[in-house]
Amino acid sequence: MPKKKREHDHVTGDDSPVPSGTTRFYWLLGAVAILGIGIVGYAVVSKREDPTVSQPIGVVGLEDPGTLMSLARGVEKGDAQAPITIVEFGDFQCPVCGEFERLVKPFIDAEFVNTGRAKFVFHDFPLSIHPNAFLAARAARCAEDQGKFWEYHDNLFQNQSEWSPILSPAGIFEDYAALVGLEPGTFGSCLRSDRHADLVTANMALATQLQAPGTPTIMVRRGRGVGRRVPHSIEGIREAIMALETGSDDPR
Repeated sequence: MPKKKREHDHVTGDDSPVPSGTTRFYWLLGAVAILGIGIVGYAVVSKREDPTVSQPIGVVGLEDPGTLMSLARGVEKGDAQAPITIVEFGDFQCPVCGEFERLVKPFIDAEFVNTGRAKFVFHDFPLSIHPNAFLAARAARCAEDQGKFWEYHDNLFQNQSEWSPILSPAGIFEDYAALVGLEPGTFGSCLRSDRHADLVTANMALATQLQAPGTPTIMVRRGRGVGRRVPHSIEGIREAIMALETGSDDPR
C-alpha cells in the first residue's frame, strides 16, 4: 500500500513544521527582550555621549573659605564704586524669584542701582528641587561670556513658565540665545559642555556657607563683608539701605 504524502502547511506551502503556540510565545518574548536591550543601550550611549552638564560637579577645595571666595563670583549691575551692595542668591526656576524679578527688582534698579546709591550682585543658587535650574544658571553664564548676562537673565525669568516644565531645555535655551543677540555656535558649544559648572557649584557652596535659607535670599552691606539678610521686599530693602546710609545699622 503506498504511503500517504505528508500534508503541507496550508499557509507557507513548504515542509516546515507548524510552530506550536508555546514556540510562538517564546519567539515573541525573545524579540521583545532584544528590542528592549537595544533601546536601553541606545539611551545609555546617548546619555554618555551628551556632554551637557546639568547638575553640580565636584570642585576641589570648596571647604576652604579662601578657595571658596576665589572661585565663587557674582555678576554685578550698576556703579562698581557704589557704597552699598545688594546681593541676591537666586534660582532661575524658582517661582518666588520670578515674582521678585517682576515686582521688586524694577524698584531696586530705579531707586538704587540707576542712581548710584547701590550696586546689585546676582549669585547663582539653583536648588535641587528645580531640575532645570543648574543648566539655566550655566546658560546665563554662557551668555555672560558674550557680554549679555543681564539680557539673558531677564529672558529666563520672563519665560520661566515656558522652559521650567521641559524635560531637557537645552534646545529652548539656545533659542533664547538667538533672541538676545548671542552668537549661536559659541553659545551652543558653551552650553553643551561643562563650562561654568565649577563656578555655579562654587556659588551654591557660598550660599550654603552663608546659611542662605532658600531663594531668593537678599543681603545688604556697606563696603566689603557679608552684610545682613533682609526681607525680599522693596520695603525691607529700602529700610536696610536707609539704615546703612544714616549709620544707624552698619554691618560691615
